[in-house]
Amino acid sequence: MAGKTDQVKGQVKEAVGSLTGDKDLKSEGKADRRAGEAKEKVGHAKEKVEEVIDKTEDKVEEVIDKTKDAVHRK
Repeated sequence: MAGKTDQVKGQVKEAVGSLTGDKDLKSEGKADRRAGEAKEKVGHAKEKVEEVIDKTEDKVEEVIDKTKDAVHRK
């Protein structure tokens, strides 16, 4: 969510900078917006990694359970 907030904050700064002719504010807004986009992408990547870890843990537990069942049958 912080990424979206930074993007909006950056867009506002860019707009105000454009309207007032303040190049520094406009540049600061672009930087804020891009930082927000990067934060958002990192957040999405983190979610994907966590999904893969969860799926891997589930598979490992499944293999362990199957192995235990096979050992107990012998």
